[in-house]
Amino acid sequence: MPFIRESIITTVNEAGDVHIAPIGIIAEKDGWVIAPFRPSITLDNLAEVPFAIANYTDDVRIFAGCLTGRKHWPTVAVDGFPVPRLAAALAHSVLEVESVDDDAMRPRHFCRVVQEETHAPFTGFNRAKAAVLELAILVSRLGMLPRDKIEAEIAYLSIAIEKTAGEGEKEAWDWLMQRVGDHLAAEDASGEDARG
Repeated sequence: MPFIRESIITTVNEAGDVHIAPIGIIAEKDGWVIAPFRPSITLDNLAEVPFAIANYTDDVRIFAGCLTGRKHWPTVAVDGFPVPRLAAALAHSVLEVESVDDDAMRPRHFCRVVQEETHAPFTGFNRAKAAVLELAILVSRLGMLPRDKIEAEIAYLSIAIEKTAGEGEKEAWDWLMQRVGDHLAAEDASGEDARG
């Protein structure tokens, strides 16, 4: 299995419009692979402007926000590059697309690292942050998972939230749980419609 680093990817289109998306980048040789699913704005932007910033942040609200319609997070220009970084990034890597392995479902963009910079210290691990990240990944796959798997994962992850969450983690968790609740309610409603 490959090494995957959960990050927030910033990209821009030719007009300079910034797009922010949580994506697990895949380690390959001395670079990273960005493999967004079709269709996606990240994919379109990489075709127009072949640069991305991998933002490394411990603010899990950004991961949760991107999956729940809260996509406007402050960015900062990166000197010499067309794509900005997140203001909340502890560190970032500027990635330049060198090649694309086209795929009908998930094209793989091999990127070389052209610059890296650290902006703030990493102050340690927190189980609630990890739980929010796992729930964010689960939310991104709600349409693919059976209900019992979703409920079992949430029951386990909620332990870390109850024991170790700060205000930011609680807020992010609540956003994601609202999304889960909406999904399950829609699933219930469609089941009732099917039963007549």
